Amino acid sequence: MSKIAAEKIREFRAEAKFQRTSPQKAQLVLDTIKGMRVEQALNTIHFSVKRMGPVVEKVLRSAIQNANYVSQEQGLDVDVDNLYVRTAVANEGPRMKRIRPAPMGRAFRYQRRLAHIIVTVAEKKAVVSVKKVAPETPGADVKPVKRVAKKAAAKKAPAKKAAAK
Repeated sequence: MSKIAAEKIREFRAEAKFQRTSPQKAQLVLDTIKGMRVEQALNTIHFSVKRMGPVVEKVLRSAIQNANYVSQEQGLDVDVDNLYVRTAVANEGPRMKRIRPAPMGRAFRYQRRLAHIIVTVAEKKAVVSVKKVAPETPGADVKPVKRVAKKAAAKKAPAKKAAAK
């Protein structure tokens, strides 16, 4: 087993709890940055027109700073330029119950939804794959296989209708 495969990938996360938006709306912004490199994700969020863009950007910057801080405290060798967004999730928070005035002295209840935004960044490691080459046996020639594409079946023309007399 290689050293890189045995080494655990470190994750660094940041949370923003009780954000005044529905989780679906926050998830729209988070889905755009999943799997991106941190620098590219920051640019994408910065130019997003969604209202949750600045909040998600703040959480992402916090996750990057957490990675930087933990690497300094624990003596880890974390390259901030090599980080990518591993997960970005918006979970449901508690709902605030509110009342709206309705006709004839009645009241309608509605709920304000809250979201907990969690962003996790990790360092992208270069995967080194070792390929085992089988020893060649003399006299065993490998011939390339030719692949022949099949012709598409000819379509039948629709039968002509008999002329009405």
